[in-house]
Amino acid sequence: MPAPEKTAAEALATPVQFIKGVGPQRAELLEKLGLRTARDLVFFFPRDYQDLTELRAVAQLEEGMVVRMRGAVVEVDQRTSQNGNTVLGVLVRCGNGHVRLLWFNQPYMRQRFTVGQEILLTGRPKLNGMMWEIAHPALQWIETEEEWKGKLLPVYPLTEGLSQGQIRKIVEGVVNAYTEILDEVFPDEYRSAHDLAGIGQAVSQVHFPLDRASLQHARRRLVYQELLVLQLALALKRQQQRERRQAPALEATAKIDLRIRRLFPFELTAGQRQVIADVAADMARPHPMNRLLQGEVGSGKTVVAVYALLLSVAHRHQAALMAPTEILARQHADTLAGLLAASQVRWGLLTGGLTPGERKETLRRVAAGELDLVIGTQAILQNDVEFARLGLVVIDEQHKFGVRQRARLRQAGLDPHYLVMTATPIPRTVAMTVFGDLDVSTLRDGPPGRQPVNTYLAKADQRDQWWEFFAKKLREGRQGYVIVPLVEESVEVEAANLQQAFESLANGPLEAFRLGLLHGRMAPAEKEAAMASFRDGRTQVLVATTVVEVGVDVPNATLMTIEAGERFGLAQLHQMRGRVGRGAQAGFCCVFAEPAGDDSRRRLEAFVGTTDGFKLAEIDFEIRGPGDLLGTRQHGLPPLRIADLAKDGALLEEARRGAQELVALDPGLTRPEHARLQRMVLNRYGRVLELGDVG
Repeated sequence: MPAPEKTAAEALATPVQFIKGVGPQRAELLEKLGLRTARDLVFFFPRDYQDLTELRAVAQLEEGMVVRMRGAVVEVDQRTSQNGNTVLGVLVRCGNGHVRLLWFNQPYMRQRFTVGQEILLTGRPKLNGMMWEIAHPALQWIETEEEWKGKLLPVYPLTEGLSQGQIRKIVEGVVNAYTEILDEVFPDEYRSAHDLAGIGQAVSQVHFPLDRASLQHARRRLVYQELLVLQLALALKRQQQRERRQAPALEATAKIDLRIRRLFPFELTAGQRQVIADVAADMARPHPMNRLLQGEVGSGKTVVAVYALLLSVAHRHQAALMAPTEILARQHADTLAGLLAASQVRWGLLTGGLTPGERKETLRRVAAGELDLVIGTQAILQNDVEFARLGLVVIDEQHKFGVRQRARLRQAGLDPHYLVMTATPIPRTVAMTVFGDLDVSTLRDGPPGRQPVNTYLAKADQRDQWWEFFAKKLREGRQGYVIVPLVEESVEVEAANLQQAFESLANGPLEAFRLGLLHGRMAPAEKEAAMASFRDGRTQVLVATTVVEVGVDVPNATLMTIEAGERFGLAQLHQMRGRVGRGAQAGFCCVFAEPAGDDSRRRLEAFVGTTDGFKLAEIDFEIRGPGDLLGTRQHGLPPLRIADLAKDGALLEEARRGAQELVALDPGLTRPEHARLQRMVLNRYGRVLELGDVG
């Protein structure tokens, strides 16, 4: 009796070692790439393509222009100079001419070449006399004649012991054997309406495309599907939050609204009034608010947070404000203490710096409902923290926490409302993915009277000139920061050292002024003392690490010097600059840097060129890509396999609209024609987004 045929799912679950051309030893290498089954190989997409349709001849070379050439190794020569440096020269015949490839101090490359070997090379040629030379070109060894002829050749991620030729053959065999049994998740009419290739055709052509047009059409299908599945998961998450979770309805009645606004000793901006209206509308509903408030540095997010906190307290529910650092938590406490001085709101601080006795008493008061408002750090997330009637949680600097930590404050019965805030503007594509389960509000404008910050990128020979200006402003009564990237010396990273910087300034250009130190390894009491001294004006200059990056507010501080600026990200530089120019005086920020490459230089030039945080966020995203924005470290979402948020923004918008339409049409994706799509959503995101009860 013949064995029953395997289902598609069973066939795709075949361990890689049983696939033709693999075996146990090669399976171990594939395991290092996360490839364990036939399905993994089918969806192991190329990271790039070698365009073999446009190869250059020697007669077509231009100095400095990146070229791709095919040739055969004619001669291999390695020399060692008297001082021990090695030079490897490989003469390659490319059609009717020759080029010499050079490697300096890489003697191990010698063993990789044999005479007659066919190679594909990419690099920048330079004419040396009559001979074209290319230093340190990118190489690819051609193993078969059929492999390269007039093709877009896939380039896969590799691990030691596995060549491009080997992985190509393995993937090609799997693609040929399995693409016809792949599940098609989209109905025919949906594919037609959205110009999507069939799944089998798309997978085949993305691995081994006939031409650029075929590749683009195949990639469109796979990127759209990946982004649609993510957007469906987020849309279902939002739907569940609205329909299945209950929160206290906290309406901003006219009486409550007036009582809260009376506490603000200034006029609210138009942007603040609009966001407060959004927040109030959310909190009036009987399901949890999940709103992200992103705002430019100094745009007044704290005012919105205070309004929401007091709205919760007005309805006799507790509220919690969580900050990423103890310094920022204490600053929020000081701000609220001033605003609430004439009110009856009972508040307390819960941070890691409390003594055991203070912590025990604070926890007792929280559990008994004797504190209306709790301000703290991650200490609020500890298991022994129990609220009597928690109505609202405000999380400052959302990116410092993440989805899983947010979920920890849920309780039996009613869920609290959530307002999460960030002063790091978020690129639109990231907001639609990482924060796609949240409603987003944006504050772009700073409060009236906020002064501009003049920003400069200085060279080493301009130091004396800058410190003279810095000292002049200090003598006029201003204060300033000096930001240094490291606390103590590091062998690996040659960056300015905090202690050295402090001593060189105290004994040099700033010896006439009162200097203070602040860094993350200081004890909480030491940090608070350092900040208090700076806030009160007893310290004129604060020499600090990036601990001042977020939230520190000293209006008289108008000066900032950033050392080793190339060590910081663009968002981080913008955050630090946001600490100055917060009062009536203009701010001045000077960056000393030695950019290591084009990206570093572009980042610094963008920083100097604009103070618009939203523009800088988009530029930063273009330069460094999504990075680990979708990584498990912060957000728990699995990484994207083929979509690139930096390039696929238009497709993301399309997928988002498609997801919203599908969920509106079929809320649980329970219709038969959506069954496979629902299964894909649950397999990919069900656990991390808690979607197990969909449908």
